[in-house]
Amino acid sequence: MISSESTLTDVAFEVCTALDRTGFVAVLTGGSAATYYAPEAYQSLDIDFVLTFQGKGGEAALRSLGFRRKADFYVHPQSRFPLEFPPGPLAIGDDLVTTWRTVRRDDETLHVLTPFDSCRDRLASYLYWNDLSGLEQALHVHRAHAHDVDLERLRDWCRQERQLTKFELYEARLRPAR
Repeated sequence: MISSESTLTDVAFEVCTALDRTGFVAVLTGGSAATYYAPEAYQSLDIDFVLTFQGKGGEAALRSLGFRRKADFYVHPQSRFPLEFPPGPLAIGDDLVTTWRTVRRDDETLHVLTPFDSCRDRLASYLYWNDLSGLEQALHVHRAHAHDVDLERLRDWCRQERQLTKFELYEARLRPAR
C-alpha cells in the first residue's frame, strides 16, 4: 500500500510488482536506480522505469495502485515520487542492456539495472552532458557496490566512448582522500 511515508524503493517495488503481474517487465533506471543502490547518498525526485516487455493492462495496474496519468507522468495522491516511463529500448549510450538484477522482497519484485550499469548510466550523463550530479551519483553507486563495479571494464567503456579524460577525473575522485 503506497502512503505518504513510502520511500522511493517502496513505491518502485509496488509499481514493478503490479506491472510484472500483467506481463510488463519494467526496469528501474536513471537516478532512481542510483537511489536504490545508494539511498543515503542520493535521492531521486522521480521514478524511472524502461519497459522491456509489454503485456496488457499496465495502465489498469497503475490505476489499481492509485496512480493517475498527468501529462508524461503518473502521479499518486499519497506519493511524492511521480513515475516516468522513458521510451526504450533499455540502453546506455549505444549499448543495449539485456540483463538486470531482479530483487525479491516478500511477495514483491523489482527489476533494476545492475550496480555496474547504474554506475555507467549515471556516469554517461557526465560524459555526454557534463552533468556533475551524474558524476557524483556514479561515484556513490560505485563506492556503495565496489565489488559489483569493475573499474577496468568501466575504463574500457569510457575509452570506447572516447571519454578517457573524463574517466580520469572519475577515477581520481573515486580514490579516498589522503
